[in-house]
Amino acid sequence: MSAIITVTHATDPGCPWAYSAAPHHAVLHWRYGAQLTWRLALIGLAERAENYDARGYAPVSGARGYLLRFRPLGMPFDTQPRERNIGTGRACRAIVATRLLDPAAELQVFRALQLARFTTTTPFDTDDGIRVALARVPRLDAEAVLAAIDDPATEEAYQADRALVRTAAGSPTEFQGKAANTDGVVRYTAPSLLFAHRDGRTLEAGGYQPVEAYDVVIANLDPTLERRPPGEDVAEILAAFPYPLTTREVAAVMAPHLTEPDDRAAETALIEAAGNGAIRRETIGGGELWHLA
Repeated sequence: MSAIITVTHATDPGCPWAYSAAPHHAVLHWRYGAQLTWRLALIGLAERAENYDARGYAPVSGARGYLLRFRPLGMPFDTQPRERNIGTGRACRAIVATRLLDPAAELQVFRALQLARFTTTTPFDTDDGIRVALARVPRLDAEAVLAAIDDPATEEAYQADRALVRTAAGSPTEFQGKAANTDGVVRYTAPSLLFAHRDGRTLEAGGYQPVEAYDVVIANLDPTLERRPPGEDVAEILAAFPYPLTTREVAAVMAPHLTEPDDRAAETALIEAAGNGAIRRETIGGGELWHLA
């Protein structure tokens, strides 16, 4: 089935809101499948750690935020304070370099860098840290990606992403108070989703949104799309994604319409599948990541 709607995800691997929205995005991937095609547009929240230093960010307050604000949203977070702030510019360029070298691996690299940022103390603003993160991605030539980070073609594509993301002035996202201006230009915040129907119509859901907001957008763009019902078989759910899922992501895919995800029921099903050898569990950031066996 060919894609009907293109979803541009304005994002950054260092944004905890974008990471916390992963269960909502998993529902869209499951529900609409190949009818949606996704592209990442990297924001570049902070080119260097010094940018965060200048804004008054601190590792301890960040870890407290993970505990109090973000863990309740369902994704696992490691609350060990980092030794220092971590910039995101180099990790963003690694994602763009992957897009140019191995497009099929781009989303997996984005995910691997998110996990490095939020479930470990790996400093993904260094090449060694990026290398450790990319070890999660099967069959990826991580050394080629690292070598391409500083290529002019990578920089050009990255700056194109940054320019696209910084076009939120006058948009519905700004109207809703979900845009930001941290470097002199009004930009989309992560994880804004910009929806474009193949007939040219566009709608957007700026910043962090409930999954129902995305559903309203899609319903208004094309109510003829096929809508897959919630998942029931956890192994089938895991097989539908290019990377392992957290318990909350599986629970979100299993949740009936307009019903909160049931993490306990999902984990119970996942444990049973692990006991049968169909999947395996990895402990990360005080939570779980589930892999197909």
